[in-house]
Amino acid sequence: MSYPQAPWTLQGYSIQSLQPIDIEQARPLVPAELEIVSVFPGKTLGGIYVASYETGSTLLYNELIVVAALTRYANQIGSWVSHIYVDNPDSVAGGREIWGLPKQLAQFVWERGNHKRVSVYQDNQLLCRFEQSWQIPTWRQPLKVTSFSTQDADLLSFEAEASANFSLLGADLQVPSGSPFHHLSLDQPRLVFYADQLRLSVGSPQQLATRVKF
Repeated sequence: MSYPQAPWTLQGYSIQSLQPIDIEQARPLVPAELEIVSVFPGKTLGGIYVASYETGSTLLYNELIVVAALTRYANQIGSWVSHIYVDNPDSVAGGREIWGLPKQLAQFVWERGNHKRVSVYQDNQLLCRFEQSWQIPTWRQPLKVTSFSTQDADLLSFEAEASANFSLLGADLQVPSGSPFHHLSLDQPRLVFYADQLRLSVGSPQQLATRVKF
């Protein structure tokens, strides 16, 4: 299977939720080498990101990312992706072999025009669904995010740089009981953003350490 080498440049639109997550619920999903950052007593920060990457992208595909925790290694802070789904086999292979991300195949259905509703399924099981109720435009904003991942015995980090026209959304988020990440209680987000004219560049990973083996 062929896939392009990093960096990947992606263009399209996305929906992103942010909310506190119980550290006890997140801990089993996070490698022991990473410290979970507490943003409130007993809570870390995470959320769900759903995107569609269109013409002009390195690869054309849809993506669902679950961030289970905000984490730290040494003096570096980054997100931990516990679940990630796409609908392009080349993206699965590249995500696993370049970045060490646990990508799986899923199906994406965008509905109701203007990207107001998106449902993500795997083997006929609903993983999650966003449905927009209102939208307040804000402004174009650059953003840089660091994430951690693991590959074989290595702990990795990589950066994603983005710019987009962001809007604040009112949105209903459903994560049914059969979803693999239902236990993170992600269905009551504090904030939801829509990113239009999204341009995202995901850089090559850097090795941070060799993981401890027991």
